[in-house]
Amino acid sequence: MWAFFSGWILLLGMGMPITFSLLAVSLIYLLLKDGILIIAQRAVAGVNSFVLLAVPFFIFSGNLLNATGITDRIFKFAKHFVGHIPGSLGHVNILASLVFSGMSGSAHADAGGLGQIEIKAMREEGYDDGFTGAITAASSVVGPLMPPSIPMVIYGAIASVSVGKLFLGGIIPAFLCSLSLMVLVYFMSRRRNYPIYPKATWKERWEAFVDALPPLFTPVIIIGGIFSGFFTPTEAAVITSCYALFLGVVVYRTLTWEKLLKVIRETLSSSVVIGFIVASISVMGYVLAREQIPQKIAEFVMRNTSSPIVFMLSFNLLLLLLGTVIETMAILLLVVPIFVPIAASLGIDPVHFGVVVVMNMMIGILSPPMGVSLFVVSKVGNIPFPLLAKSILPFIVPLFIVLLLLIFFPPLVMFIPNLIK
Repeated sequence: MWAFFSGWILLLGMGMPITFSLLAVSLIYLLLKDGILIIAQRAVAGVNSFVLLAVPFFIFSGNLLNATGITDRIFKFAKHFVGHIPGSLGHVNILASLVFSGMSGSAHADAGGLGQIEIKAMREEGYDDGFTGAITAASSVVGPLMPPSIPMVIYGAIASVSVGKLFLGGIIPAFLCSLSLMVLVYFMSRRRNYPIYPKATWKERWEAFVDALPPLFTPVIIIGGIFSGFFTPTEAAVITSCYALFLGVVVYRTLTWEKLLKVIRETLSSSVVIGFIVASISVMGYVLAREQIPQKIAEFVMRNTSSPIVFMLSFNLLLLLLGTVIETMAILLLVVPIFVPIAASLGIDPVHFGVVVVMNMMIGILSPPMGVSLFVVSKVGNIPFPLLAKSILPFIVPLFIVLLLLIFFPPLVMFIPNLIK
């Protein structure tokens, strides 16, 4: 097994992406031990999941919302309600991300689609590029916490946990993240004397609300349908896609064939990447299980601590460190099969554990040097990456505080799932 990990580290050192390096050493190991047939079986088994079918449909719905201009209506709605508060467009940025997250479930869809509108508007109002890019990237992390959530779907499939409960468990953390970021924006904006908008009249707010009402209704459909038993989370993803298509074609009439084909191509591209990662990690997971690595890690942890808090703090520190250098989806697929049983043995609810893991992963996508959301915002906003990496640091602090609150106070995650139960 030492040869396995040594080979992996060697390939990483040569610059090979983590997914390809894991797959390469796994293939070599299995060819020597079990033959080529088991490789194909494990790869297919990894993606052969009804729950995982939700992923491409949520990606499709998020891309549709961006392509049909629905994000503009969400931005206008947020602007009329919080644009008069010091740090106006910073708050609009956060509120719009919170609303959009109830439809896409993806941080990258938020940063890449809604982010373009937000960055353009903030530049025109005199906000500097560092602040603009940082708050756009930071607010996008709300997406995978607020239902629906693509990372929670993947976690639920791997850990055999109710995706519906995970969705509910992310609601309070999503609002806490938004609130903590708004507090920071308020004080930073007052110190930098950023402009604010005149307070909108209630008539203007009502008109903006009515214009944005159809997309705002999406989370109600998802959560209501799942917990009424009318459809599963996977079916909810299909219905969300159909609803987004309905909005673009019938309600707003902004979806053309050209835009639809572009959306389909982008969805296929993203889905294939995720599917390849899942299949690769599934092969590697078989190698780890064959060598009983999870059991050995569990025995080591149980020998050294029996405290759930100590385990959670240590585990999250490990994730934060990994998140600075490794792509978050790979980390999620790598650590969940190993550490979920350990968490369960310490009495940690798998729903609580899953939401904390996803929250940690969202901090990871903001953390230099890997920071995937930073690269997305840098590209769509034409903001130098070094400037963005420096400017994001203050925004990580409130998110880290929320993470600690979730670790020390599990009811912040479990209250709504237990209430519904």
